Amino acid sequence: MSLVTTTEMFKKAYEGHYAIGAFNINNMEIVQALADAASDLSSPMILQASAGARKYAKPSYLKHLVAAALEDHSELTVALHLDHGADFETCKDCIDSGFTSVMIDGSKYAFEENIALTKKVVEYAHAHGVVVEGELGQLAGIEDEVKVAAHEASYTRPEEVEEFVTRTGVDSLAIAIGTSHGAYKFTPAQCTRNEQGVLVPPTLRFDILEEVAKRLPGFPIVLHGASSVVPEYVKIINANGGNLADAIGIPEDQLRKAASMAVCKINIDSDIRLAMTAGIRQHMAQHPDHFDPRQYLTDARQNVYNLASHKIKDVLGSDHKA
Repeated sequence: MSLVTTTEMFKKAYEGHYAIGAFNINNMEIVQALADAASDLSSPMILQASAGARKYAKPSYLKHLVAAALEDHSELTVALHLDHGADFETCKDCIDSGFTSVMIDGSKYAFEENIALTKKVVEYAHAHGVVVEGELGQLAGIEDEVKVAAHEASYTRPEEVEEFVTRTGVDSLAIAIGTSHGAYKFTPAQCTRNEQGVLVPPTLRFDILEEVAKRLPGFPIVLHGASSVVPEYVKIINANGGNLADAIGIPEDQLRKAASMAVCKINIDSDIRLAMTAGIRQHMAQHPDHFDPRQYLTDARQNVYNLASHKIKDVLGSDHKA
């Protein structure tokens, strides 16, 4: 199958009360693992590239890696998405090069500026058969070029969503309800501790999500900064020379709840990085004589496959939905 847009994906996800995983890609092993997991579980998937990924791997390599995955798994239903497009020119470049979906992130601008920029991208994208994701509200944290301090973050204002969607014509909307970019999503001061002394992050603002869904019935909502920072991988990394103290993610039961509501797309990036790093660190500690990248990257790839399979089945609920 060739690449598709997210339109039909999101329609089915909304009606079926599940979400599509939007997994960030940076190299061959990640693409292979994600494609294998989606294929084995008959799940649709969004493969997305950030500005950092395009700079690191080069756009042509990423595009051809995705093409290779489709050649290897002709049954896959895949959209190729630009994550956090910073400006019109970046979005245009991706549209012209074959992406089927782009995000224009105007959340750092004032409301009217965000609308103007988003509308410009939508007009160009729709003329080329490409769909667009916009954003209202601003997430804290760090992801590639996206760097927002906690005091600069802001929740989405439900009273603005109807006007934004109507005036821009976007096809989906990323909102801020308490998720955050990176592996350090919350400070210990923002959390409480359970009986075992484990830090527990604050609950997502489901009241905002519910209000947005009421104002935009049937409209696909997106969550960024939604990695769970899987404790298993954090422990492996720290046990093998890493230092990820107080790395805190979003509880998976909260993500599953969001996926059963209006959220049709959940972004997963930091968890993939953690899975790969855990595989490499553990392998090198257990096999200090190894120097062949194929040896330690095989373990890293398996971790990404295991992670993606778990997310698809237990968090997103998108298995057997392709």
